[in-house]
Amino acid sequence: MRIAIAGGHGQVARHLSRALSARGDVPVALVRQLAHVEDVQADGAEPVVLDLERANARDVAEAVSGADAVVFAAGAGPGSGAERKDTVDRAAAGLLADGAAQAGVRRYVLISSMGVDGEPPAGTDGVFATYLRAKAASEADLRERDLDWTVVRPGRLTDDEPTGTVRLDTSVPRGAVPRADVAAVLAAVLHRPDTAGLVLELTSGVVPVEAAVAAVVEPAD
Repeated sequence: MRIAIAGGHGQVARHLSRALSARGDVPVALVRQLAHVEDVQADGAEPVVLDLERANARDVAEAVSGADAVVFAAGAGPGSGAERKDTVDRAAAGLLADGAAQAGVRRYVLISSMGVDGEPPAGTDGVFATYLRAKAASEADLRERDLDWTVVRPGRLTDDEPTGTVRLDTSVPRGAVPRADVAAVLAAVLHRPDTAGLVLELTSGVVPVEAAVAAVVEPAD
């Protein structure tokens, strides 16, 4: 499979490129800066320089043309203000969907976040509240599109070593999860087209990744 990854220089995205490359897939990393090209090449990805905050749908369609799937792994990142939470976490996710549709790429996997189901609790940091609302809006937009979408909502991301075991379901208790385990779940989801139409929450757990992904689509015995 050829899989275009928006936000290709982010930590989850780089883990995903490595996981896909190890499977024999061809990851295509969409990166904002030329300075990131060598890094993503080292992960086994083909680099494409594309700034989703400056691009249009035609630019995105050209970048993802020929892909079997796209993954939205971009984010404004720590230290960014509320405005960029909206322009990246909401608007850029929609732009990727526009471009994918133009290019005829139906499969779309969105990395979202736990905690987007309702309004942020009172006292939530203003920028983080904007981030949660942006993620909620990107999910709502994607669900209205004629695409084969899957939404993965990780818990708190860590840089811990991956365990290869997770908790994955339509709803799970709050918790943390290593970025590399998130990437492993994304890679498995991409290889399971029957996960289309699902919104899945993800934290660390005790079930091996492939089994956890299979369990959300295969009826229990």
